[in-house]
Amino acid sequence: MRIRVESHDEGHGEGHDGGARGAAASHGAAGVHGAAGAPGPVPRASGVRRLAARLRGWGGVSAMAAACAVTAAAVLLPLAQAAPEGGHPAAVREPASMAAAPGPWSLTDTCQDPEASLRPNGVDGPAIERIRKAGKLVAGVDQNSFKWGYRNPVDGRLDGFDIALVKAIAKDILGDENAVIYRAIPTSQRVPALQDGRVDVVVRTMTINCKRLEDVAFSTAYFEAGQQVLAPKGSPITGYDASLKGRRICTAAGSTAEAALRAQPYGSVSVSVPNQLDCLVRLQLGEVDGIITDNALAAGQAAQDPSVRLVGSPFTREFYGVAMNKDASDLVRRVNKVLENYRAGGDGSPWMQAYVTHLKPVLPGVAGPPAPKCRDG
Repeated sequence: MRIRVESHDEGHGEGHDGGARGAAASHGAAGVHGAAGAPGPVPRASGVRRLAARLRGWGGVSAMAAACAVTAAAVLLPLAQAAPEGGHPAAVREPASMAAAPGPWSLTDTCQDPEASLRPNGVDGPAIERIRKAGKLVAGVDQNSFKWGYRNPVDGRLDGFDIALVKAIAKDILGDENAVIYRAIPTSQRVPALQDGRVDVVVRTMTINCKRLEDVAFSTAYFEAGQQVLAPKGSPITGYDASLKGRRICTAAGSTAEAALRAQPYGSVSVSVPNQLDCLVRLQLGEVDGIITDNALAAGQAAQDPSVRLVGSPFTREFYGVAMNKDASDLVRRVNKVLENYRAGGDGSPWMQAYVTHLKPVLPGVAGPPAPKCRDG
């Protein structure tokens, strides 16, 4: 059965999600915010020369993003052709106002036990029935995050730890792991895509936190990560500390990293982009001095590009969850049932097999999935 992949990059009209567009036209793709007199973007010509000098085959993520664009162009379908029953807007729209995730200092102040999700069961409900009637699970994913959700350069297919989990959910609900419509969505569009019903689930390294729980529902946690700084080798930046002063630091819009930097910038100049991969492109172009992102994502990028490295220590403790519409409680419980089975079996569990296949080479030392927390209602 053919898997559909749909990719949307808001307001740019391009058939891929971020990366290559960021390399070719990054000056117009994101807002740079900071004090007057802050260093501006590197001129395009010198930036491109610098990028060409630094990219080393698959060591350069921009090269991967460009390949994604070429591959995606051949397989993309208009959104209207694959919309869930009832129909939805044909383009992913930028929301009128961006609701940022809370900084790490407020995660425990606004709600109790954000990782606690509805108890698992396999009972069908309206959301499950709608997915079955459509015959497809519509999943919001990334296609540019190496080892999580990315296009495998060998065959052009979506691959990664998050994609493996999407397949497990589709297999359980529809009996076919390939009964999936993948929609590549920017970081900033994960919540709106769920609220508008354009996707059934978002499996995209999405951190569970109190602010997001106001807008969407989450499964139990399926991976633990933390925010950390990614910088070029030889950089004077030493971590999330005073060494950021005067430096241009990039984060993805709507991410926990963006909120953390807003709360405690350490005198840095904030640069916000639609997708986390755009930050790496800008770093390679010399337009920013460092990136703050999940260390789990950054480890994959550092593995691809030997000119960058993680510095300092993780300064948050965060958990990824499968995000769903707040009204789809039956789907939440069903996904939690899938995760219950996915974790079971210790070293032989599907979770551990996916970890060994996709993440262990770039993120070694993970003993297993986080323990689930459940609540009754």
